Amino acid sequence: MGDTEDIYEDLDTDVSLEEFREAVESKVEQMGGLADEETAAMLIAHELDDGEVNGIADIEVEMDEVKFLAKVTSVGDVRTFERDDEENPEGRVVNVEVADETGSVRISLWDEQAAAATDELDVGQVLRIKGRPKDGYNGVEVSVDQMEVDDDEEIDVQVQDEYAVGDLSLGISDVNLTGEILATESVRTFDRDDGSEGSVSNLVVGDETGRVRVTLWDDQADRATELDAGEVVEVVDGYVRERDGSLELHVGDRGAVEVVDEDVAYEPDSTPIDALELDDSADIAGVIRSADPKRTFDRDDGSEGQVRNVRLQDDSGDIRVALWGEKADLDIGPGDEVAFVDVDVQDGWQDDIEASAGWGSTVIPLADGAATDTDDGGDGATGLSAFGSGGSDGGSDDEDASSTASAASDGGAVAEGEDVEFTGVVVQAQDPVILDDGEETMSVETDADVTLGQELTVRGSLRDGRLRAEELR
Repeated sequence: MGDTEDIYEDLDTDVSLEEFREAVESKVEQMGGLADEETAAMLIAHELDDGEVNGIADIEVEMDEVKFLAKVTSVGDVRTFERDDEENPEGRVVNVEVADETGSVRISLWDEQAAAATDELDVGQVLRIKGRPKDGYNGVEVSVDQMEVDDDEEIDVQVQDEYAVGDLSLGISDVNLTGEILATESVRTFDRDDGSEGSVSNLVVGDETGRVRVTLWDDQADRATELDAGEVVEVVDGYVRERDGSLELHVGDRGAVEVVDEDVAYEPDSTPIDALELDDSADIAGVIRSADPKRTFDRDDGSEGQVRNVRLQDDSGDIRVALWGEKADLDIGPGDEVAFVDVDVQDGWQDDIEASAGWGSTVIPLADGAATDTDDGGDGATGLSAFGSGGSDGGSDDEDASSTASAASDGGAVAEGEDVEFTGVVVQAQDPVILDDGEETMSVETDADVTLGQELTVRGSLRDGRLRAEELR
């Protein structure tokens, strides 16, 4: 076998050996004797290999041509349109979603290919594709020049009718998923490169297998303002993308989010607070022990920002959580059980760590007793029942302490007006001071300067559910 044939055998190409030989001869003639047959064959081989990508994630709009393998995940309907071509005035196109282990992309088949696609293409087939990348409505798309089914190749991309959150993986599309809405966000607008205005919003949806951020585009974006946390919805025709290392489920013009009558509940799986480390990104859950007033500040660009700090406690410890932007306006306060999802653990005040809940985080109010599932390998209990009667009804620590003290009085342990001694940790340093001994909370009237986390013993008389401090040490 000659050099030309050897080089051809190493190629993965649709070009026949005869066509390859003709191209080599043409290249030798074109270069006027500057290249022998072997050199010309290598040049032609390089041209034929040009455009081969390792995966869908490598495809870029700037490429002239790409060749890749992918699995069919959905086949759209054929659409017709009018051309300015008198000989061929009616055009046809069908969009097909394909994926590999690195991602997914929409390919467009035109005219005869479009007509054949609806009859010959099936979800799950592996295709060998050659086409031209372009900037499409939802990102990069590929306009197909050549395509064939490859029955010998396998691509590990899951294709099914109904998905749970735990089933999602990068590259799949045509996703139908039912879950509970955990949080909603407002609609944001942006300018596209073509000058048009787009809109986007987010939901967080969860089921028994996990939770996922759902991104709603353009006409779907307003759905976030029409839905409430706790409702069960079905996400229809979504597609999975990756952002900052996390999977997201996107819904575009073909998709929908509909309320359904299904029994689905999210089960939080949180990290114990005492297991958090600097630079972690984690999910934490517990009860709000104190909440500071919201603060506003000026950014370097002249805009105004806002932040609010709360202190979250589980049975392993407590941590300050900074709520940024719109999250500072959330109606959560002492006694509420809350999960903070995707918070960043950072350096905090006095060399302590704190959690930061920014734009990529989600705040999920929980039903009483729901924040009990930690991944510490124990029995899952976070001890929230030991935090007194404070629930998720938005009641203040003052009210919680009053009910606790009144209950003690009713039980005969402490009578109104009698002297009381109480030892606990400061969980609210503003007026009134709130102490927590791990079993109950106590509201204390005092002019003394105290700090969060400080252990105090207070002696005084109990009046109107508050301990009026006469001695504090």
